[in-house]
Amino acid sequence: MTDPTTPTIDSSRSESSGGSSRTRRLLEPLVAGGVVAGLTVALHVRDPHTQGSWGFCPFKALTGLDCPGCGGLRAVNDLGNLELASAASSNLLFVLAVPLLVALWLAWARRAWRGGGPVGPPTRHRLLLGQVVLLLTAVFTVVRNLPFGGWLAA
Repeated sequence: MTDPTTPTIDSSRSESSGGSSRTRRLLEPLVAGGVVAGLTVALHVRDPHTQGSWGFCPFKALTGLDCPGCGGLRAVNDLGNLELASAASSNLLFVLAVPLLVALWLAWARRAWRGGGPVGPPTRHRLLLGQVVLLLTAVFTVVRNLPFGGWLAA
């Protein structure tokens, strides 16, 4: 039996748990950032401009049409070489999405650092945002495969 006058130490409330909690919260955004950085380096080392160096697009192989992701690997390689015009020529949709993706990742990391909730728009706007993204992707895919959209082709 413990003496009620003896102070007890609650390890769940120690100051060191705040740091380890922050470390746990930061783990996901830091791992995601590390994976993206590693893949970017891999795309820099093994040039996707070489035919078949990273495989092939199954959609393009089956239909002969460019999918919304066609040219994305080349765009990453071009961005890594600071060739913005070449990257935009490879996949304009991806190049335009990069600043948004970076901003979302930074918001995720900041929220993890501060201990906030999930990152993203309010729940009532998520469905609308998803529909807008799908619509833009569909329009991009259709236009890049039409004769007048040849400048968007991969």
